[in-house]
Amino acid sequence: MSFPRASTLAVALFAATLTAGAALASPVPADANATTASTSAAMTTQTATADARFADFSKRWLDGSLALSPVNATQQGDHRFDAELDDLSAAGLAKATAFDRKMLAELDGIDVAALSRENQIDAAIVRNAIEYDLWSIETAQSWAWDPQVYGGLAGGAIYSLMARDFAPLPVRLKAATARMEKLPALFAQMRKNLDPARVPKIHAETVAKQNGGVISLVEEFILPNAGQLQDEDRARLDASVANLRKAVAEQQTWLDQTLVPNAKGDFRIGAKLYDQKLRFALMSSLSRAEIKRRAEAEIVRVRATMYDIARQVLKDKPDAPELPAKPTEAQQQKAIEAALELAYADRPARDQVVTAAKAALAQATDFTRAKDLVTVPDDPVDVILMPEFQRGVAVAYCDSPGPLDKGLKTYYAISPIPDDWTDAQTDSFLREYNGRMIHLLSIHEAMPGHYLEGAHSARHPSVVRGVLRSGMFAEGWAVYTESLMMDQGYLDNDPLFHLVRYKFYLRAVANAILDQGVHVDGWTREQAMDLMTRRTFQQEREAAGKWVRAQLTSAQLPTYFVGVQEHFDLRKAMEKKLGDKFQLKAYHDQVLSYGAPPVRFVREMMLDEPIR
Repeated sequence: MSFPRASTLAVALFAATLTAGAALASPVPADANATTASTSAAMTTQTATADARFADFSKRWLDGSLALSPVNATQQGDHRFDAELDDLSAAGLAKATAFDRKMLAELDGIDVAALSRENQIDAAIVRNAIEYDLWSIETAQSWAWDPQVYGGLAGGAIYSLMARDFAPLPVRLKAATARMEKLPALFAQMRKNLDPARVPKIHAETVAKQNGGVISLVEEFILPNAGQLQDEDRARLDASVANLRKAVAEQQTWLDQTLVPNAKGDFRIGAKLYDQKLRFALMSSLSRAEIKRRAEAEIVRVRATMYDIARQVLKDKPDAPELPAKPTEAQQQKAIEAALELAYADRPARDQVVTAAKAALAQATDFTRAKDLVTVPDDPVDVILMPEFQRGVAVAYCDSPGPLDKGLKTYYAISPIPDDWTDAQTDSFLREYNGRMIHLLSIHEAMPGHYLEGAHSARHPSVVRGVLRSGMFAEGWAVYTESLMMDQGYLDNDPLFHLVRYKFYLRAVANAILDQGVHVDGWTREQAMDLMTRRTFQQEREAAGKWVRAQLTSAQLPTYFVGVQEHFDLRKAMEKKLGDKFQLKAYHDQVLSYGAPPVRFVREMMLDEPIR
């Protein structure tokens, strides 16, 4: 089914939420009541005025920011700029910086305290986004050293147009033609902007491997449908494809012969930049030190729980290791590893991972509905092979439609096992992604994790909140649902499923420690691998991939652990507040009703605390 192309950006903002004052316990003189009513009316007027001003500001900020980033605009569902491409030239970056500074000055002039509580949240999120963008351009300067910025734009420019049926194919093909015509200029900006002395080798090598994915997208999505265009439109498309093939080939030569050999940058961003980026990325009250303290304590706690399960499943096994009540660290390690081997024995064939994920998604959906854990949306979701241009960073991801696109598919994407992997490498991967782990991956990425959360978030009326959806909220929710499904008895309370779930959770815990270790503490590969393979039981292929990911990214890996810690803390607080009136489904629906801002804002709304 095709959807009409959006011609305007619809910005929906909350009106002020007005509440009557509490009744007084004792009689009050009439003049006092009049004064109270007058004060309340004045406050109502002040809030309405501030909200109207913020609504106007928000619309202009959204319009301007999406116009400056056409690829992101398409991904968000604003299709006014589908034929355009982001400008990362010096002039383009200067224009973006000037826009950010103008908007920040306007926001400074709004009395945020006078806004409704919902708009106070949006104002804080927008301020963070503007300051983060300025920081990225002026301080971090990723445009000068990270080729992933350009590679992601090149692939996203085509994929975002062709992956979903938001408009008739001819309309999308014409837009794709216009973007393909502009992609050689983006490659030229990349070559001009990047300073090989600042580019980390791992970044250069990764983008060199991904570069051909742009043509793969053309061959998968565009050429099979080229017959939808006729005459001049078809001739223009064919010419743009031919020119793009040439530009991608030239880019590949530059990547292989110039960038990769001369890439000398340090992938570690250092403590100062890391702490600044962490603040922007998380919007959390937890400091780097507190994150590490909590994570280290969780490793100790979870390993003890895993050992208890290991004693249960290994009991009476003929070749079981020693299982004392109070084990040494070595005894604990050996027992947990032996128990995990029982889970690793059940794993899909090399070419059956996607099939297994589809079956797991169906089972998790049925369970979530049967247990009535949360309102389950009817939005469509597909399990797909990850597009080539996005491979090499994560094994799987959830790609939800933008908040301005309604009724379109969510994609749960899984990266295929590389063709050049040896049998030993493939076996390592499939031991990690065994049958039970595929269930957990499907819970996390789809049901009731990212897919369900994304569908709920898209229903929130604030477009600002949809466009600036919190990664920390989303990842924390996804990890939280793994615990939820286990606690509710998924897979018949199978102890090996519980064991694998704790192992999966330890990955989230380790992510937070690993990110700091790499970017602040100067960890070596050996230190990173020890954390992952020994302390948190990850297979070699998973750990090796995560080591690469930790070099390629920063301040993203902690979102899982910090997010789930804040979700756990919020649920405990609400259980304490409501007592025996606490209902799980009502709680989950309320958590998801706020449109996925950082978790602390959800807590402030649910506990009626001031918006900080």
